Amino acid sequence: MNGQEMLNYKNWAVIGDVLNPEKYAYKIKHRLMDADYKVFPVNPRDKSGEVFCSLKEIKEKVDVIDLCINPKLGIKIIEEAYELGINKVLIQPGAGSEEIISFCKEKGISYVESCALVELSKKGI
Repeated sequence: MNGQEMLNYKNWAVIGDVLNPEKYAYKIKHRLMDADYKVFPVNPRDKSGEVFCSLKEIKEKVDVIDLCINPKLGIKIIEEAYELGINKVLIQPGAGSEEIISFCKEKGISYVESCALVELSKKGI
């Protein structure tokens, strides 16, 4: 699966600093929402109550995870995704690690190392 194919799925969880306009997670969240994707903002470090702290809190189906977070936290997110049956992840530059890639390969999680903003631009969105 490639990044363009992942865009065929409409329910995305964006993982990272989704409330900070300076961060890519925030920009990705808004760009996906503007393109009529259903976006679930997740930040395990945020205690404001404005976003989900974990994937388990999301009660709707998540098709794709956009991983835009430190890999040390990212591996926990990927493990949680696997437990929940979420099997597609777009790994932003800087969010990947050998541990994350190995886990995805071992567990049959489709992954793409790319930037959601670039993939959306390629699609003309």
